[in-house]
Amino acid sequence: MSNAASGLPIGRGLLYLIITGAAWGTAGAGASLIYRTSDLGAFGLSFWRCALGLLLLLAGRGLRPRVRPTVAEPLRRRITRAVATGLGLAVFQTTYFAAVESTGLAVATVVTLGSGPVLIALGAWLLLGERLGAGGVLAVAGALAGLGVLTFGGSAATVRPAGVLLALASAAGYGAMTLLTRWWGRDGGTDASDTTVWAFAVAGLCLLPFAVHEGLLPHTAHPARLLWLLLYIAAVPTALAYALYFAGAAVVRSATVSVIMLLEPVTAAVLAVVLLGERLTATTTAGTLLMLGAVAGLAVSEARGAGRREPVPV
Repeated sequence: MSNAASGLPIGRGLLYLIITGAAWGTAGAGASLIYRTSDLGAFGLSFWRCALGLLLLLAGRGLRPRVRPTVAEPLRRRITRAVATGLGLAVFQTTYFAAVESTGLAVATVVTLGSGPVLIALGAWLLLGERLGAGGVLAVAGALAGLGVLTFGGSAATVRPAGVLLALASAAGYGAMTLLTRWWGRDGGTDASDTTVWAFAVAGLCLLPFAVHEGLLPHTAHPARLLWLLLYIAAVPTALAYALYFAGAAVVRSATVSVIMLLEPVTAAVLAVVLLGERLTATTTAGTLLMLGAVAGLAVSEARGAGRREPVPV
């Protein structure tokens, strides 16, 4: 079961996306700790994430052999893809970090990942001609129900309208990035490694002037802790996760990608208990199980559908 354009098996693409969702779930917690440790703002944090992540991605590219796509991609399309994906990435992560700072980790994550599947499903239907089917509708409904339980299950969360709007903007940037990645992945000639590197380069250039205006160099009483947190965010939920995301999103249906990414708030809920001392209530557990069940069911459905569409050679 593989995508004919990129050569990546569907099953491996699903695994990449599952790892990405879990890794992304740690970014918000890392951002919260950075805000507690320093005066670094959302633009500055997003810029350093892009800059350091780009350096790690370039180092990783140098350690592996260069694999050329089977179909040459026109230069104009490469430039368009890099600019569009980079802008989407800049909007997605900067507004998410701003939402975390404004309304808290739980609300920002839930609103971003809760509205994301709706926007992506609508965009995939209008632009890509993708249909969810009965199983997909049930899976999305189960995932959104789980998000609803996580959102309204805890009474300690403070919802601020400005933070919610920032989270919705983040969902829009994420949705655009996902749909574009899937669109170009279907046509072939797309190198996931190039997509990731150029997206971070463009995003970093876009964010630099805003980060300089906000304050590029943070003030902190714990420089070692701040450096460790920045390096972690650049390495795990950035360089590793985005490389896996762009590879997986190019071969997996957009609606499936959006639901698998709901692993992010699950990871955030676990970290809230382990790192922030929050209680794991019955409603939080129920919401987490609903979301994991939806992810597992949709992943199995995607794998079976790919098997029916593309027979495995014997």
